[in-house]
Amino acid sequence: MARNSEVVRQWEILRAVDGARCGISIAKLAADRGVHQRTIRRDIEALQRAGFPLYDDKVNATSLWKLGGKPFRGLDALTLSVTELCALYLSHAMLGTLGGTPLLNDGERAFLKIQRALPASCRKFLDLLPHLLRSKPRGRKRCDERKVREILGRVLEAILRHRRASMRYASASSGRTKDYVVEPQRIAYAEGGLYLVGWVPEYREIRTFAAERIATFALLDETFTPRALLEPFANSLGVHNGPAETIVIEFEPGAAAYVREREWHPSQRCEDRGDGGVVLTMHVCNDQPLRAWVLGFGPAARVVAPVSLMHDIFEAAHATRRLYAKAVGNGPLEMVSMRAS
Repeated sequence: MARNSEVVRQWEILRAVDGARCGISIAKLAADRGVHQRTIRRDIEALQRAGFPLYDDKVNATSLWKLGGKPFRGLDALTLSVTELCALYLSHAMLGTLGGTPLLNDGERAFLKIQRALPASCRKFLDLLPHLLRSKPRGRKRCDERKVREILGRVLEAILRHRRASMRYASASSGRTKDYVVEPQRIAYAEGGLYLVGWVPEYREIRTFAAERIATFALLDETFTPRALLEPFANSLGVHNGPAETIVIEFEPGAAAYVREREWHPSQRCEDRGDGGVVLTMHVCNDQPLRAWVLGFGPAARVVAPVSLMHDIFEAAHATRRLYAKAVGNGPLEMVSMRAS
């Protein structure tokens, strides 16, 4: 429908018109976005062509733009099958795993409207589905969800309005709290947590910030031009940004089926071994998430390449063995550990 900047601006226009009870003028829309009124008119025309019922109403010789009272009348006659409703309820359950997202409350309100439109008998049946259809969040981060929602609400506004922000952030890696000026580009959800992806002018690079570690976030008067972005954490099995390299891992027959049936990364390629095992090749970051993933398979996985990853896994396994040697006592584990040292 439009380039990214136009889509963002048109989304802002929809929100502004929808939030103005008595309508809003093109002059106001243009001034708030720092663009010419002709640009706003083109945006409104594009939205009308896309099916949004925007119309102007003359008030004291001024055109005020509004949204139709029932924006999508076709929904009145829409019927959903039982399986489609089940899918909707499952999607609602999955939405609940995104604790802290600023859109969660809006999603809940929309779902309640759908529930109220259902016949009582149908709603009673569907209310049982959460016991049958469940989504399990993986390691969701603990945080003050109310505070995170407030912070991310301001982050989302900064992204939509292309506003720089002043941010105080408590880094987990350095253990320090530091002030940043950041140009927010997007919000990403990964590994049970929400992250701000933003350009930091001081370092001239894109950085990632965990939402729960943002102490303060204030919009500045300065604006910025959005940057082209890749998929967040595209080269990592976890939450990490960095260069990718070729990783080759052999899996024993007992783990082969589990490895084959999942997509661990879009770059993966599996080759069967003659003994029932499998060789997995991926082009990903050689980072901590990768090492933790390999170690999770224990002796069922063996790194073939690169050598640096092979050494890292060996050292981690050796350190783990030493850690348990004292608890096990004078058994084979302790003897192996003693010989290795």
